[in-house]
Amino acid sequence: MAMTMTGSATLPADRAKVWALLNDPAVLKACIPGCQSLEKTSEASFAAIAKVKVGPVSATFKGAVQLSDLDPPNGYTITGEGEGGIAGFAKGGAKVRLTDAEGAPGSTVLTYDVQANVGGKIAQLGARLIDGVAKKMADQFFANFAAVATGQGADAAAG
Repeated sequence: MAMTMTGSATLPADRAKVWALLNDPAVLKACIPGCQSLEKTSEASFAAIAKVKVGPVSATFKGAVQLSDLDPPNGYTITGEGEGGIAGFAKGGAKVRLTDAEGAPGSTVLTYDVQANVGGKIAQLGARLIDGVAKKMADQFFANFAAVATGQGADAAAG
């Protein structure tokens, strides 16, 4: 089952700082809901484990994340896929763009365009439930990321 999601978040930090945070595995691990581990395997690759609950289905996904189209400090494309055993699989990607926020010096607008595909038991739960959980996870990520960008640190994001 395919889904798309777009959105943006205004972060209270300059583009260089936001770019650095977007490339820091410790920050990403703290900000991604359910992320249990995120390890850099090369300059633009990560191995990830995330525990996700969608309705009655709870699964631990193990997968790989790849960064491409790197354009510091303006954006990149992030793609990944994960296997959740009997629960199914998830794969997808996002184009992430950073621009200076108009009328807010020192702030950055992060825009994302996500395309994802899920299959297996999770896909049987229905598009509405999956879209709701995906939106909630994206909102949580950006709330956590904004906390880190304001200097409240990864500890604030993990809570």
